[in-house]
Amino acid sequence: MAKTEQKTKFSFKLLKRILSYSNPYRKLFFLAVTLTLVLSSLAIVRPLLINKMLNCIGAVNPSDAGYMPDFEKTDFINYMGLLLIGVLLTEALLQFTNIYVTNLLGQNIVKDLRLQVYTHILKLKNTYFDNTPVGTLVTRAISDIESLSDVFSQGFIVICGDILMLVIFITAMLMKNWAVALVTLSTIPLLLIATNLFKNGVKKTFTEVRNAVASLNAFTNEHISGMRIVQLFNRENIEYEKFKEINQKHKVANIRSIWYYSVFFPVVEILSAISIALFVWFAGLKANDYNLQLGDITFFIMMINMVFRPIRLLADRLNTLQMGVVASERVFRVIDTNEIISEHGNTTAKNMKGKVEFRNVWFAYKEENYIIKNVSFTIDHGETVAIIGATGAGKSSIINLLSRFYEINKGQILIDDVNIADYQLNELRESVGVVLQDVFLFSDTILNNITLHNPSITEAQVIDAAKNIGIHEFIEGLPGGYHYNVKERGAMLSAGQRQLIAFVRAYVYNPPIFVLDEATSSIDLETEKLIQKASFELAKNRTSIIIAHRLSTIHHAKKIIVMDKGEIIEQGNAAELTDKVDGVYKKMLELV
Repeated sequence: MAKTEQKTKFSFKLLKRILSYSNPYRKLFFLAVTLTLVLSSLAIVRPLLINKMLNCIGAVNPSDAGYMPDFEKTDFINYMGLLLIGVLLTEALLQFTNIYVTNLLGQNIVKDLRLQVYTHILKLKNTYFDNTPVGTLVTRAISDIESLSDVFSQGFIVICGDILMLVIFITAMLMKNWAVALVTLSTIPLLLIATNLFKNGVKKTFTEVRNAVASLNAFTNEHISGMRIVQLFNRENIEYEKFKEINQKHKVANIRSIWYYSVFFPVVEILSAISIALFVWFAGLKANDYNLQLGDITFFIMMINMVFRPIRLLADRLNTLQMGVVASERVFRVIDTNEIISEHGNTTAKNMKGKVEFRNVWFAYKEENYIIKNVSFTIDHGETVAIIGATGAGKSSIINLLSRFYEINKGQILIDDVNIADYQLNELRESVGVVLQDVFLFSDTILNNITLHNPSITEAQVIDAAKNIGIHEFIEGLPGGYHYNVKERGAMLSAGQRQLIAFVRAYVYNPPIFVLDEATSSIDLETEKLIQKASFELAKNRTSIIIAHRLSTIHHAKKIIVMDKGEIIEQGNAAELTDKVDGVYKKMLELV
């Protein structure tokens, strides 16, 4: 019991947090609430008018009908008919305005929340992305947030209106004839029980559906991105069976929710029919005792349908609200993730020279399973340093730490004798130009992939950089030249061509520190020569760090650092390391 109460309290806490996003749109929110309450109040007017009209039609004299004595019978019916048309038109106009306003409010909140989520995602550390599937994040940022729109358009505000409507309807029935009303409403307890069972059952299926959607998105995103591997290793049938299993879970969850709906709505209709039958039976026995006229009979039949309708919809809307709250919990879990990169630095990096120092640096991706162990080295401004070692030695981690994609556990990393945590993060990363082995290009033009839509970088600068790097002719030979769309992840280009574009991107940003991460490990000899030329060009008057397995790319390095299992085991220039008896670098040279 305590667990249920805690969950309910937590849900209301989430609902309060959702509603807080309406604060910038208070006018829209209060307008939506006002329109909903007015519509709920107006709903009783039509049955009352019809009641009056039918009583008037069936009455022998004016006093029996209760209409105004100054009106003739025909005039009164005409007057009430016009009034009824006016009420219907007013309701239609208010209904249109209400639907528009509530949806406008919901979409504005969805827009703001989606921007907040995306902004937060941009600040998260790489460790978060290492542990979270991309498809799951896409679900949180798109479909889960979209569900929150229904909290306003079909949830909280509309539920308040339905409850008010029920109170008004039941009150009107009791005031009209309390005995008939009690008989008519005797099935309501059964309806409330059915509604509660339906709400709880569908709530479980909604949670299952949301989980299944997230799994589908994650699986689909991952396997479409890795389709070449799937096809290369003939995994189509195996992956199809996995997808079939996840898809089956999604189908079963949806069918469960459909089953609840298919049972609940007929139950509501049956209970509604029983209520009408009870009314007809009671009215047939007691019509004379309670002076029930034609208008009164029609009024109660209308009210039975109008009472059952909001109760039936209330169950669905409560589930919509609950689904929105469940979705919000997932979204807020992303927003509340504290794995964000600290941005407390206030030192500018505009005049950075490029001296790099690692001082007793320790780093672990998980707990104390250290990848970098007590690493210390210094690179002076303008020096070219190569870092070599076997796979898993910790070379690439050096880049991640220098760019602050991950935070170190112990020690210090300094640039120009200033701790990198003291630099403004955006300026620090602008000052470290990185060319990775697996270059990521967006589905955009070559020009935009180089400038990244930076308005301060002109097309003329990009062309000049491409000429210096040596790929201007290649780009010009493509359809559209610099405006050629490389498609998703640069699929229209080879690995070497993508790397060369990354060189141009690094060049135009003119960073004082340049890092080349194994960029020559999977390219042809001709492209390797172009990249070597590009790396020489970028190394001019810059601090350069080259991380490589192929020793042919580092013969020009002033210093070579040899790493193994996260530790520096050798460092010095090529001549010094070659002269070392039983040296690791010397053995690597002998194996080439």
